[in-house]
Amino acid sequence: MNSVSQLQKLIQAWSIFFIISLILSGITAFAVETGLAWITTWWPQQNGILHQWLYKSYEAVHVTNTNYPFIAYGYDWLAFGHIVIAIFFIGVLKDPVRNIWVIKTGCIACILVIPLALIAGQVRQIPIFWRLIDCSFGITGIIPLYIVYRNTLLLEKIQHHNK
Repeated sequence: MNSVSQLQKLIQAWSIFFIISLILSGITAFAVETGLAWITTWWPQQNGILHQWLYKSYEAVHVTNTNYPFIAYGYDWLAFGHIVIAIFFIGVLKDPVRNIWVIKTGCIACILVIPLALIAGQVRQIPIFWRLIDCSFGITGIIPLYIVYRNTLLLEKIQHHNK
């Protein structure tokens, strides 16, 4: 059986990974036009369907930013939202048992990424391959959260037993 300190270190490591991932994914929203410009020039398959979609996305963002720069304010709020969500997970670092609700909420949010991507993506005419990429963020996000959740339950059981 894992010791309390081993469980705490495992929970902290995966929580930190999740926090950093959230912050990094959020920060990319601040520079979406720059990022798309870079990736479309770097992308190895210039004629592939993914490159065509990325370039089309770049053109749309570029034209929008040129003519209506205030629309990019939505990206700023998207980035801010990621950072705020990451802040909630600091509570998990301090006391995972007490803050298990944050872990559960994160898991629910990861699951909800899938229907949002599939439904809203269809409405917004996002190609299916890109909607599946978006779904993968929910699937990828729930993996560290599930590890944190499972080990937090184990930690709670050990702590309760030791009282």
